[in-house]
Amino acid sequence: MTKFKWFIVWLIMTVSASAFLGYQMFQAEEKPLFIPNETTHGHYQIEMKCSACHTPNMGVKQDACITCHSQDLKDGQDSHPENKFNDPRNFDMIAKLDARKCITCHTEHSPHTTGDMGVTLPIDYCAACHESIGEERESHKNLKFDSCATAGCHNYHDNKALYEDFLIKHYDQKDHLENAKEIPLETKKQKALTKPDADFIVDPQTHHDWSSTAHAKGGVNCKDCHQPDAQLPWSDKVSVSTCQDCHEDEYKGFSEGKHGMRLAAGLTPMTPGQARLDMKRDAAHKELNCISCHSDHRFDTKVAAVDACLRCHSDDHSLNYKQSPHFNFWQIDHLTKQNNKGVSCATCHMPRVKKHGKVVVEHNQNATLRPNEKMIRTSCLKCHSLQFSINALADKELIEKNFKGRPTVHVESLEWAKQREKK
Repeated sequence: MTKFKWFIVWLIMTVSASAFLGYQMFQAEEKPLFIPNETTHGHYQIEMKCSACHTPNMGVKQDACITCHSQDLKDGQDSHPENKFNDPRNFDMIAKLDARKCITCHTEHSPHTTGDMGVTLPIDYCAACHESIGEERESHKNLKFDSCATAGCHNYHDNKALYEDFLIKHYDQKDHLENAKEIPLETKKQKALTKPDADFIVDPQTHHDWSSTAHAKGGVNCKDCHQPDAQLPWSDKVSVSTCQDCHEDEYKGFSEGKHGMRLAAGLTPMTPGQARLDMKRDAAHKELNCISCHSDHRFDTKVAAVDACLRCHSDDHSLNYKQSPHFNFWQIDHLTKQNNKGVSCATCHMPRVKKHGKVVVEHNQNATLRPNEKMIRTSCLKCHSLQFSINALADKELIEKNFKGRPTVHVESLEWAKQREKK
């Protein structure tokens, strides 16, 4: 065979292999054949979509990190923004740790460096710039170099609930606050619809369910969801995009969290069977979308706040909820009709927050979990002191018990801040 024929054979094999590998990397729904190692808890749902994070030559897109996490950094008032290291006065720090790039500290496919929170970090990253902190602060003299990120002390990006002035402001509060309650949601007054107003004849049960929901009270009729475009045929299955038309903030949060991030990446919906946490077997193949929690016609937010979560989640923290003081308050709330005082799963993991001048439910259920101290301002401080909250979130056993009991861990950050203020 001539050299030219060998070249043609080599070229065909190369093109075929490249096409196959390219399909596996960028198109296939199945797990790519050459994922080098396990991905982190935050990204494994979209690991089949290599192009979401990687360039065609397998580099990592810095823009991909920012696209997904920019709002988190903004909301957390990022303690170490990129412009901090672009300042010439801090330029010497870049030689030790180039903190302008996410992948300097966060790497994927590296399970041996992945911590409990599902985040990959070098254990000495704080010491790279703050190695002399023991000389500057007496309280830090004998601390281990890898203890900086212990709950209640420091978070690299989000320190909104942990910076010194905030610690001092909330020093010496009672563990349980008086008149604790949730932020009330704002309701718009619109013409309510009743059963006779329905623009489509359906079975009596569906009529009843719809007419008693916030949709009917807000003037949302059958066709508004099932046939929003008069030019298109009626659809029994309502798409997530239809919900998004009216609930843009809620959909945005949903698509940023683990429940909806696969849909946002153009993949099939997430199912409990794909989760790494323990889940109920009978929910394994349930696709996660808006009606997974809110049902299709009842849209009962109280059911969505507890029962919908427990239909899928089977980890110790979730299973212990109904034995916790939080659940007792939730039951009292139902019996006495005292709205906004019960503590549901959603109270902590999907809290009501103020955004764009209005109160909304944060539908990114992971927004307060990575790290869990992000939960302090949005959830814990509505009922508890800062010291109690920090201690509780640092106590792994208490978290598994769903906060039944008192914290056995004590974080000294408030005392240290107070001592520093007195000097």
